[in-house]
Amino acid sequence: MWNDVVDLRDFYRSNLGPNAESLIGQRIRQIWDNTSQQRILGLGYATPYLSLFEEESERVIAAMPARQGVLHWPVEGTGKVTLCEEAEIPLPDVSVDRVLMVHALECSEQLRPMLREVWRVLADGGRLIAVVPNRRGIWARMDRTPFGHGYPYTPAQLNRLLRDTLFTPIQTERALYMPPSQSRVMLASSRAWEEVGSRLFPTFSGVLIVEAGKQIYAASADSAKAPRRRRYTAPVPGAHRSNQETTPG
Repeated sequence: MWNDVVDLRDFYRSNLGPNAESLIGQRIRQIWDNTSQQRILGLGYATPYLSLFEEESERVIAAMPARQGVLHWPVEGTGKVTLCEEAEIPLPDVSVDRVLMVHALECSEQLRPMLREVWRVLADGGRLIAVVPNRRGIWARMDRTPFGHGYPYTPAQLNRLLRDTLFTPIQTERALYMPPSQSRVMLASSRAWEEVGSRLFPTFSGVLIVEAGKQIYAASADSAKAPRRRRYTAPVPGAHRSNQETTPG
């Protein structure tokens, strides 16, 4: 079940949200330390983390599932968000270099079809990062944050899912060792929690952050038999109107 977009926004505006955003964002940035000339798509509610890449990337856009809802982003300027069905991303084939999925995999009711759509829009050699609640962490056990909703994963479960949908897991990082508390003392010591937890208790992180690459050498028979659907081209600011019309797949 998808989190409501307003609840997600409110979490990232709370006292706890910016700490979680900073700790997770640091790990994401360590994995993707250079996105120069890359086209990046955020799927789910990834907008708090997409600003990490705006200055150096060729293009950064977001797609929010209809069951979650959509909010304008960025706050100022031309919108870079499109509303979509979770199993129908309104982008052409092989049109983005990297996909960042946050508050997505644990919520989806069409998990494998959604990942196959991600595979479709990723360029050959493209990379995916999925941020999901860790089944063994305390954040997945408390529903006061978005990470306490949906289906949490172990590393083995997430890697198996990615392999089953034609991705090759590359590396796994972890974040959020501090308890999900609004206490000022706890928030002030979040960096210390992160340092100690990553060294002594890595199994109990709040989230898993897995990078995977698109497999281009072993498309399954199921993918070849997938029903043809109408494809849509997402509007691009400044583009001619005829380029924004729907086209049959």
